[in-house]
Amino acid sequence: MQLVVDDRSVHAATGAVPLEGRDDPLVVLLHGSGMNRSVWSHQTRFLAHHGFRAMAVDLPGHGGSEGPALGSVEEIADWVAHLAAALGGPVHLVGHSMGALVALDAAARHHDAVASAMLLGIATAMPVHPDLQAAADIDDPKAAALITAWAHGPRQHIGLNPTPGLWMMGGVTAMLETSPPGVLAADLSACAAYGEATAAAAAVSCPVTLVLGSQDRMTPRKAARALEEAFTRPPSIVEVATSGHMLMLEEPAAVRQAILDHLAAC
Repeated sequence: MQLVVDDRSVHAATGAVPLEGRDDPLVVLLHGSGMNRSVWSHQTRFLAHHGFRAMAVDLPGHGGSEGPALGSVEEIADWVAHLAAALGGPVHLVGHSMGALVALDAAARHHDAVASAMLLGIATAMPVHPDLQAAADIDDPKAAALITAWAHGPRQHIGLNPTPGLWMMGGVTAMLETSPPGVLAADLSACAAYGEATAAAAAVSCPVTLVLGSQDRMTPRKAARALEEAFTRPPSIVEVATSGHMLMLEEPAAVRQAILDHLAAC
């Protein structure tokens, strides 16, 4: 699907089911740093065939969407609000990692645009190791290798993939390596600079669910506790015992069910 937001072309996947002519709840899925819509392939088609309109969007400068990439979590959140308006919002946001910070910030500051927020792989703060930022700043493939090594749980390191015949870690590495020049660096810098998570949580009024991996080394489970406590309206918590940071790829069925449960409670 192609559409225009802020005078720039945007590419999105809708699970092979057009959005037009339907009034089902609209779920917009937001990817993480240096990634694109394809990380949601296990969820987009499922939602589209189970009573929802689904849109996994390429953020500006990512995948098939026109650049440049935006430079801060707040800017991306504002863009998401404009996307929701273009779609006739409000929308249910599902975000992973950087996308989770974006969904959080949008829910805090754009109440009319966001019906609910599901936040995967989120933490109160997302600092970036200097070696990773340095590699990303010069588009060194080392950056993709570092992210892939830390983002996946131990079972993925020995080849486990719910999708038969595919190498999950190799696929994620390739996606990061083919990200346009400078995009991964900008995304990582935006994550590290975002210091408003707890203040944003306090300002959120819509339903929120946190989905956290027990084996996540990038945003460890304990790193979300202060964020959990900051919400005025207590969020639902789903902890996936067998997953690292890449929850929607590592445990797609668990994430699908968590999304359904979240939406049913809204």
